[in-house]
Formats: sequence, structure tokens, C-alpha cells
Amino acid sequence: MKETKIMLSNVQDIRDFVKIVIMTDYEVDLIQGRYVIDAKSIMGIFSLDLLSPITLVAHTDFADELFEKIEKYIVK
Repeated sequence: MKETKIMLSNVQDIRDFVKIVIMTDYEVDLIQGRYVIDAKSIMGIFSLDLLSPITLVAHTDFADELFEKIEKYIVK
């Protein structure tokens, strides 16, 4: 399992992010507070506070390719 913090600031970011994540063959969750959302769900992402960082958890040890593709959303 690998995790990082991301920010999705607008509708286009969310669309592009989901297009990338949906191509993975493993589970990817977004966690914010007590909410755990499937990262492949556009509607689920809209239920989060998009003004705050969101924790992304990839349920695999081989998420390096995914992290490279979503690099522009990762909070450093």
C-alpha cells in the first residue's frame, strides 16, 4: 500500500484525475477525515472538501507509474 497527499482544485482536474485512476487494476481510495471514497468515482470526489489536501491510498506496492501520471496533483 502506498499513499500521498493530492489537491484537486477544479472540475477539469477531477475529470483528468479519474481518467488516469480508472485505468489501474487495483483499488485506489481517497481519504479525508472520516470519509473514504473510491478514487474512480467522480461523484464521490465531489463529496469531499476540495479546498483541503486529500490522502490518496493505492492498494498496491507498485503504484510508481500511477504516481508519475498524477504528479501534478501531488502536494509537495
